[in-house]
Amino acid sequence: MPLLRQALALVATLFTLAVHAQQGPWALVNPPQPTEANGKIEVMEFFWYGCPHCYALEPEVVAWTKKLPPDVEFKRVPAPMGGWLEGAKIFYTLEVMGLLPQYHEKVFDAIHKEQVNLFNARQREQWLSKNGIDPAKYAAAEKSFTVDSRLKRAMQLAQQYKLDGVPRIVVAGKYYTSSEQAGGASKVFGVVDQLIDMARKEQHHGAAPSAPAKK
Repeated sequence: MPLLRQALALVATLFTLAVHAQQGPWALVNPPQPTEANGKIEVMEFFWYGCPHCYALEPEVVAWTKKLPPDVEFKRVPAPMGGWLEGAKIFYTLEVMGLLPQYHEKVFDAIHKEQVNLFNARQREQWLSKNGIDPAKYAAAEKSFTVDSRLKRAMQLAQQYKLDGVPRIVVAGKYYTSSEQAGGASKVFGVVDQLIDMARKEQHHGAAPSAPAKK
């Protein structure tokens, strides 16, 4: 296994061990957090571009969002903790430049398939040029007030949700699941759909369920 992939896998594993020692396909956010979905049910994915588990989940995310129910709003939040900050900067810089839709998956592929360390400024500039993005315009956008504001908001969300591992999928600010909790990437959105149904019922009846019992 190439050294970059080994390092990324080790970092992601260390950050997720504490979270996923808990058993059960989902858990309650404690305390619940307000959402910004304008009356819709918010589904939020915390991720890191360098995380192999996030990369494995990405095809499931793409497939699920193509069938997004009309009462559900999906948003990605790049985890900005510690050494993951550069990944969050890449996400928000591309978003501000209007390039995120066409380059989001390419960033994942560059890191995990092509073994390009996009968290290194020199390698990132080379990759940007190769992919038709002006490094100077990218650098200007990266230093913008908008990117800085979005990074600060991501940090605030990570603190509010006590984030200590990725990927994590949060539903309605009240429930969360992950690949490990659900039993694999292919099962995550089956659990997410169940949590959405629970959130719908709560909207109608006003009663939240208890956390699933640990085995």
